[in-house]
Amino acid sequence: RRGFEPRARLLSAAELRRYRGAPGEPGLYLALLGRVFDVERGHKHYGPGGAYSGLAGRDASRAFASGDFTPAGLVDDVSGLSPPELLSIHSWLSFYRDNYEPVGKLVGRFYDENGAPTEALREAEAAIEGALKFQAEDEQKKQQFPPCNSEWSSAKGTRFWCSRQSGGVHRDWAGVPRQLFSPGVRGSRCVCVRSSGPPWGQPHSFPHSDTGDLQHPHLRQFEGC
Repeated sequence: RRGFEPRARLLSAAELRRYRGAPGEPGLYLALLGRVFDVERGHKHYGPGGAYSGLAGRDASRAFASGDFTPAGLVDDVSGLSPPELLSIHSWLSFYRDNYEPVGKLVGRFYDENGAPTEALREAEAAIEGALKFQAEDEQKKQQFPPCNSEWSSAKGTRFWCSRQSGGVHRDWAGVPRQLFSPGVRGSRCVCVRSSGPPWGQPHSFPHSDTGDLQHPHLRQFEGC
């Protein structure tokens, strides 16, 4: 039941509205990016009076990212969302795939009357794929340049230092503090930089200067360091 291979059932928006879990209604469904799930097992959360009852009987994909449960936020338009918001939708979709029964597809923004993906769905999935790629690249950069530890006092100002756990990145080296500048971004941030061995991503390069990543072009030493 992992993956999304629903039965060939297509629901209209009007039909989906009948599935809000109220007495006399046929069930409790919600849709996310046009995929419809049976969430009856979570009735206390999605049924009438539940904290997420606003999600029932509709596709409120945008609310999964924004947290806006007002009528203006309970919509299926996900255009213009930031990468973290798109990742939130991706995470919720994985959650429903893993925990609830897929029912079918909602005819509308994301699927046409034949159940085929629309351009809106392809754009949303491409944007999520881009967000996942950005997340992976960001994680790799964090492994290369973990954030520094820092503290401030009125007597000494700000102090930066590195440890083998700074930035929440556990590793077998501590490194030294440096300013990291990113192209197109104003200002810098303090990162820990390996000061020995080959450059990042070149474990077998030889010969090398044995200075780790200290020669990286986007790094600058702190004044007085």
